[in-house]
Amino acid sequence: MTERKRPVTFREVFAVREYRAIYFSLLVNWVGDYLARAAIAVLVYQQSHSVLLSAASFAINFLPWVVGGALLSALADRYPYRTVLITCDLSRMVLIGLLLIPHLPIWVMLVLLFVASLGAPPTQAARSALLPLLMKREQMPMAIATNATTTQSAQVVGYLAGAALATAINPQFALLIDVVTFALSASLIASGVRSRPAARERNKRAHLLQESAEGFRLVFGRETLRSIAILIFVLTMFAIVPEGLAAAWAAQGDPDSATRGLNQGLIMAAGPIGFVIGGLFSGRLVGPEWRERLIRPLAVLSTLILVPALIGPPPPLAAVLVALSGIAQGGLSPTLNSKFVLILPHGFRARAFGVMQTGLQLSQFVGVMATGWLANEFKLPLVVGVWSIGGTALMALLIGRWPSRQAFQLATDDAAASILPHVPRHAAPPTVEAAPEHHGPPRHSAETSVSAVSTSVTPERT
Repeated sequence: MTERKRPVTFREVFAVREYRAIYFSLLVNWVGDYLARAAIAVLVYQQSHSVLLSAASFAINFLPWVVGGALLSALADRYPYRTVLITCDLSRMVLIGLLLIPHLPIWVMLVLLFVASLGAPPTQAARSALLPLLMKREQMPMAIATNATTTQSAQVVGYLAGAALATAINPQFALLIDVVTFALSASLIASGVRSRPAARERNKRAHLLQESAEGFRLVFGRETLRSIAILIFVLTMFAIVPEGLAAAWAAQGDPDSATRGLNQGLIMAAGPIGFVIGGLFSGRLVGPEWRERLIRPLAVLSTLILVPALIGPPPPLAAVLVALSGIAQGGLSPTLNSKFVLILPHGFRARAFGVMQTGLQLSQFVGVMATGWLANEFKLPLVVGVWSIGGTALMALLIGRWPSRQAFQLATDDAAASILPHVPRHAAPPTVEAAPEHHGPPRHSAETSVSAVSTSVTPERT
């Protein structure tokens, strides 16, 4: 495929019919998902008056990744992607619909949320694997950027709308909208995406546990990959806390339900807004040299900015702090993402994606649950501030042990040493965002490597 001299336009990307179906499915799916998260956090807090249970209702969305994200992601390659997407949407539609039953015990709600969340890993893996099969090589960077921006925007809209609807009208109304979005997403995939065979033939499959273990050994066995992974995990563990505790934070000190809903939405949406701003700044306005230099200061600032929560700022000011932290995180994203992907050997990207997503969700789950438990015993602003001090200390320690630029360059050269082997006709060549092609030695010819390429390994504010 020849390289283009002029940039790809949005019109060219959206001219692909199947991409339009995937895009609008992603849009309604994410809006409904985040809307439901905000509404359920309010619903649980209203019934229990417990910060811990409210945090648990938010954190339970991460649990499927924690207990089996790598395995669930690998399932997507064993069945047609279109079938995976439709099945997961319809299953989650039914499960979220059960939450509309009045007066459900909280433990039943949490179980339904957990089972519904099991559909997230195969859905995300199938969607990311399908994108390179739809788009030309030169269209991929624009398609990836469009999806990433849409995801963050959907998170903002979902959080604001979910919190407002849950407090001003009724949490069940927000859940009903989520049910409708799942049905709409499934219909978009069914009508707009054609059926394709499964990526992995039955006779070429290995044991899921064996394949997952190889991914973990790769990520944590190499210094450069391990350094990026641990930095991202620590960052998300400390930065996710304001979102997870937003419902309880907004409820403290203001008896007006409409104001509480607005404050919750502001806190939950501030991080994604900052993340988008930081990503645009780093990706569009800062050159490669400065992006490299900014890794260390941005890593420390991402948690240091949240330390003033100690003094108990009002929710709007807390939202400003969260947004500034999000800007620092978004500024890190392009650099860390490109480094990680370029270091990966060809044939390991799908498994590395599963490892990173599992670690991200585990980090967020631990952060939200730990601070939710602490906030039940101590003042919430004190918990957030002290937690951020600990995060700043850890980030400073990790940055002090950060590999040299030469180490990253050697790792990238090693991954680029071999020529890409033959790619089956039904699969598009792997594309690493806007970077030149770099391919390492193939380890397993049966491995489908495209499924993780279109998905960032850096935090996506999930």
